[in-house]
Amino acid sequence: MVQDHQGERRSVFERWFPERHLYLRANGETRGYVLTRGRQMAGAAVGALLAGWTLVASGGFLFDLATDSAADKAVQRTRAESARRTADLQARLDSAVVRMTSTTGSLDDMASMVERRHAALTQVMTMFHGVQGAEQALRPAQPKIGPDGNPVRRILGVRMDQERLIARAEGFAQTRAERLRLAFRLAGLNPAAYAPQGAALGGPLVEARDPKALAAILDVDEAFAIRIGHAAESLTEMRGLADAAEGLPFSRPTQARTTSGFGVRFDPFNGRPAVHQGQDFSAPLNSPIGATAPGIVSFVGVRSGYGKTVEIDHGRGFKTRYAHLNATAVTLGQRVALGQRIGAMGTTGRSTGVHLHYEVWVDGRPQNPARFMKAGDQLVQQD
Repeated sequence: MVQDHQGERRSVFERWFPERHLYLRANGETRGYVLTRGRQMAGAAVGALLAGWTLVASGGFLFDLATDSAADKAVQRTRAESARRTADLQARLDSAVVRMTSTTGSLDDMASMVERRHAALTQVMTMFHGVQGAEQALRPAQPKIGPDGNPVRRILGVRMDQERLIARAEGFAQTRAERLRLAFRLAGLNPAAYAPQGAALGGPLVEARDPKALAAILDVDEAFAIRIGHAAESLTEMRGLADAAEGLPFSRPTQARTTSGFGVRFDPFNGRPAVHQGQDFSAPLNSPIGATAPGIVSFVGVRSGYGKTVEIDHGRGFKTRYAHLNATAVTLGQRVALGQRIGAMGTTGRSTGVHLHYEVWVDGRPQNPARFMKAGDQLVQQD
């Protein structure tokens, strides 16, 4: 039974890969070549391997294109939503003009409400302290007052500016939060896992979820309290994602040109297909190498195949590796900052020339560093 099965298998190979003879005639001479079954099978295996590698590379390229397209569409949706909110605000402001012009309330009451709104608005604006671009984007506009200097119009102008300012604050926080989420997705990370789970800012702005309770705490009208609450929630999410992003390896270890990327490639020593777990950068000897995120040095020394190596633990399960260094500039257990010089580019270990081999690990698994650098480029463009 076993012999029959083996004979059937041999017959299949003989049918697909029969011995072939190739004759070439040149300058009156004829030469013959024998293509044995083994050579044909080896050629077919190499062809299948190349075809598979081409499919994998093409699939990765198409996936990156789809990711970029989805990111652009998400930004466009955010901008469209912001424009819709602005138009809605303008309509409500026009309605408020009519109501306030015909009001019979005293000027003291109206002025007092403006002052209380201003105090609540000040709390929100304080939360934006230190956020890149917030100071310029949220600069209060001067109220437009008519030549008659009517007190009602003055107060109305201030209230309209307050409405516009809180709308800009909410839109600014939402837009930046969306761009941060896009950066996380470009890196292959789930942004929901890094968003704040609770009230990260503290105080009544995020603790009072009920609009009526928040209005009572801030001593403002309920409609304005709702706007304040929405802006504070958007800001909380934005700050949480921004804080998380600052601790992740989104930067580049060097500005040198990239050579070999992450994935399957032909080994430069034996020419066989092998998995390359990092990104290579080529530059002159002793070019400076910087940390791609703050962290603690977890290894300094020589690793087999990697040569002189530095590894940094960034927390949250993230680790980066910098290999083939010519020299190191940090010690074990040292805390390093973003961009701090950790070594110099070299060609130690299993290396064919001066370059940096850079790896990113998440929870013990190697990741494509190009995705993290792409996310970092997205954040740089945002700033």
